[in-house]
Amino acid sequence: MHQERRCLSISKAVCLAVAALAAGQSQAYEFYNQGETKLNADFLAVYGWFNSRKSYDGSSGGASWREGFAKYGVSAEQGLAGNGKAYGALNWVSSGTWGEGDAAGLSDGSERTTKIEDAYLGWRSGNLLPALGEDGLDISFGRQVVTIGDGFIINDDGLNFGKGVADGELNRGGGYYLAARRAFDQTAVVRIGGQEGLHGDMMWLKSDNRAQAKTELAAATLAYTAEPGTLAMTYIHGLDVDDAYASEFQQQRDGMDIYSLRGAGNAGIENANFAFEYAWQDKDAGAEKAWYAEAGYTFADIAWSPNLTYRYSRYSEGWDSMFNGFNRGYGTWFQGEVAANYAGPFNSNTAIHHVGFKVNPLETLTLGALYFDFDTLDTRDNLNMGGRELDLYAEWVVSDNLIINPLIGLYQPDKSLDNGGLQGGGNGTNVYSQLVVVVPF
Repeated sequence: MHQERRCLSISKAVCLAVAALAAGQSQAYEFYNQGETKLNADFLAVYGWFNSRKSYDGSSGGASWREGFAKYGVSAEQGLAGNGKAYGALNWVSSGTWGEGDAAGLSDGSERTTKIEDAYLGWRSGNLLPALGEDGLDISFGRQVVTIGDGFIINDDGLNFGKGVADGELNRGGGYYLAARRAFDQTAVVRIGGQEGLHGDMMWLKSDNRAQAKTELAAATLAYTAEPGTLAMTYIHGLDVDDAYASEFQQQRDGMDIYSLRGAGNAGIENANFAFEYAWQDKDAGAEKAWYAEAGYTFADIAWSPNLTYRYSRYSEGWDSMFNGFNRGYGTWFQGEVAANYAGPFNSNTAIHHVGFKVNPLETLTLGALYFDFDTLDTRDNLNMGGRELDLYAEWVVSDNLIINPLIGLYQPDKSLDNGGLQGGGNGTNVYSQLVVVVPF
């Protein structure tokens, strides 16, 4: 589902904040619009301050660091005299990390780089093929972000390790938490049928991310969308990994099959939202399964329109989280700002209860609380990453060109580094804080 469709369920201002952070997409300033030609200047800048009183890199101290990136370039659309539209973009990202590096020790604060992020071309059919509906055929290729569903398996290529691990071999140039780089290096995507009724897509993706072992895969989705929601089936086949960077675990992606059934919508109940996904991986080491079920309701007739959500998710011991990522906002699919980013679990060998609550005192302001309870499924040969986390956050859209997102996280693991966990300095509550500023144009 496109980001624009998700915007229908929340205020326009808050959706802008979620879109900027979750999609990592630059906003566009139209500087030329003549006839069938549109040219945009794209720009998005994000900067964050981070502090964690505990670390998860084998040390007993904390960490304080900063991250930032700017994404800039051009995008364009060109009408083809009734034969659809061509479109494309060319964007760069300049990124960096400063200070001590993140709390997991994946960066050391010296990362800096500028590289091409988006470089793609595409064509949409417009009304050229009436049987498929408006824009019923959409073909694109190049370097771009590709998402399947709500990112439970494939959200983007946003894993941004720094110089803190593997002697810097996995470094992408800064912005670990902010995921400054998200585009797949090579893609070919065909979408058929638009967004209503029966529709689907086929795609080929190849990562240039060493931390992802430069995984190459093919995927196909068949979906049906009606007023109550969407039901979809996806098949993914792993084609290759780079053995020079692949761990024994990642080598199983070569030839792995993934099957998924998912659904999302309101099921005909106004102000409600439901979602589920059940997926299984068939790989050399055996079958692995992951699934979630979620239900939420917005009390639209009450002041501030409070929204309450509950979700249960479960990932088997050897589940490969692949390319999942931050999609619908905090908690998807990085569950817990401390746990998911630094402390674990990392969407494997765990069951998670999640409760979310948010209100909108103003159209431009969202206040929220997220609670997570993590239970490690098998601790015999694995670290115990059980624990609890409470995150309190705000999303404040000051203007069209300034979004401020403060967050405080309280995380307490069941175990510390000394007795089978990851947190240094004991298993007391870690106080984590961050302030992220987004400047879109």
